[in-house]
Amino acid sequence: MGEHTKARLILDYEAGRAALSEALPEFTSHPENFGSAGDLPIGALATVFRVKEAAQEKLWLKLSTIEVPDRVEVPPIAPDPGYEVPDVALASARISVPAAGRVNETVEIAFEGPSHGNPFTDVELHAYFSLDGEEIRVGGFYDGNGRYLVRFLPERPGQWQFRTESTARSLNGHAGTVRVEPGPARGAVRVAETFHFSYADGEVYRPVGTTLYAWTHQSPELEKKTLETLSTSPFTKVRMCVFPKGYIFNDNDPGLYPFEQDDETWDTSRFNPRFFQHLEDRIRDLGALGIEADVILFHPYDRWGFQDLGAAADDRYLRYVVRRLAAIPNVWWSLANEYDFLTAKTSRDWERFAKIVTEEDHANHLLSIHNGTRVYDFSAQWATHCSLQKVDYYKSAELVEDLREKWGKPVVMDEIGYEGDLEHEWGNLSAQEVVRRVWETNLRGGYYTHGETYYHPDDVLWWAKGGELVGQSADRIAFLDKLVAESPTRRLEPLSLAGVPTPAGGVAGEYELHYYGYSQCRYVTLSVPEGRDAVIDIIDTWAMTTDTLPGTYSGRPRVELPARPFMAVRVRVNKAP
Repeated sequence: MGEHTKARLILDYEAGRAALSEALPEFTSHPENFGSAGDLPIGALATVFRVKEAAQEKLWLKLSTIEVPDRVEVPPIAPDPGYEVPDVALASARISVPAAGRVNETVEIAFEGPSHGNPFTDVELHAYFSLDGEEIRVGGFYDGNGRYLVRFLPERPGQWQFRTESTARSLNGHAGTVRVEPGPARGAVRVAETFHFSYADGEVYRPVGTTLYAWTHQSPELEKKTLETLSTSPFTKVRMCVFPKGYIFNDNDPGLYPFEQDDETWDTSRFNPRFFQHLEDRIRDLGALGIEADVILFHPYDRWGFQDLGAAADDRYLRYVVRRLAAIPNVWWSLANEYDFLTAKTSRDWERFAKIVTEEDHANHLLSIHNGTRVYDFSAQWATHCSLQKVDYYKSAELVEDLREKWGKPVVMDEIGYEGDLEHEWGNLSAQEVVRRVWETNLRGGYYTHGETYYHPDDVLWWAKGGELVGQSADRIAFLDKLVAESPTRRLEPLSLAGVPTPAGGVAGEYELHYYGYSQCRYVTLSVPEGRDAVIDIIDTWAMTTDTLPGTYSGRPRVELPARPFMAVRVRVNKAP
């Protein structure tokens, strides 16, 4: 046992209970009060409850003497090369190919094939798409009722040729063409200019995120209300889980599960296509609103056992879900929410999972992993960007510039704390503080994800289940994003200005946003490039007002402010004559 052992498991051992009673008596006395948090690693709980370092070291030493039986891993299930008898004709399954597709939109080829045995594991299916010497390998999957699908996301127009390979003779050896025409779709989001993002067509993309962990596991009425709310919101990215969530304020069971069930045991070799079809429909709904789905593949808040399926089942699930979703343009991958709280998985597992995702994702969607208390090593080649939770009680946005420099990748503060009124420190920030962190993050060159956790008598909290927004930060986030969009590049870079300790961001010498946060300045002195003049705006980030000062300014103008917090100034430098 050690710091990665589940807290609840330690209580099963007398020596473990004794060690915990000394270090974390509140948990030992009333573990039922902690809900599913008891399934977190004891190291995470020790951090949350601020157990002193010396006491933690003493606890790890005591736990290291307790022996736990080794886990028995179930071996992988190999596809069956003899799934169909030799007299089944090659390529005899009925195939449906679209007359034409469009660039950056899903092309789907369907097969009516065999359904005996277990097609999820017995049948392996791939298609190879080629154009002008380029060949792309795309994995297929079984969608139930004898239906197999291959989905392809083309990024170039042309007459694409395809051929199939399969362990099922009736699916093997198909060949044909798909005409892909130009279209208006912007395509998948990519990293751009080291620290930013753009769509595949080059259009600037700014992630303005929100958190809806379990929104696809709610009633149809609540899902509809969530989409209606999103349609009038500023958000362009949603963090969401594949698996249902079991945690405080998340006690309801979902209507669908990802696997078939056999006598209360999950049959991880048989997926439930209806579950994944529903997930796909909701992701496409987000796409219709111009919103990216940041799909979280694993998470620790779970009472059904999905966080600990075993290596073979984990790998099989990953291949299935990535093959299903990879051709949907508005998908991002997050290997995990709070990866370090998943006690059954090691760094080797996460690296293996990343390899599987990159192998199976022919569209090369963005890929990252999110931390609890330990930040992942984002120098990993597969990590396209940094997805971060604050690891300091006070600091989050203030660290963005250092993180950009450390990792050389886009920094997304995916959990800076939630606007709400809960007793838990992660869920009780004021709207003013959320807005301050968002401004700080943006002006320091990063991006952010909002969340809202106001108490609701029916446990309908936005951060997990969606519904309606009741807080005050979302409108002010929209106000900020409009200011960012008005910069010449429609992005912000951090601006290091001599003698200015507060954050500033924009386009050097052209467009500057200065943010004063908690400070309540009566005036500030600015600097306009020599030989140029500028228009200056006074911005109240809370009242969402922009007051343009009369005339233009040059040199080092003194600008009067109303001596209250959360003010900003915008400097728009006129072009040189």
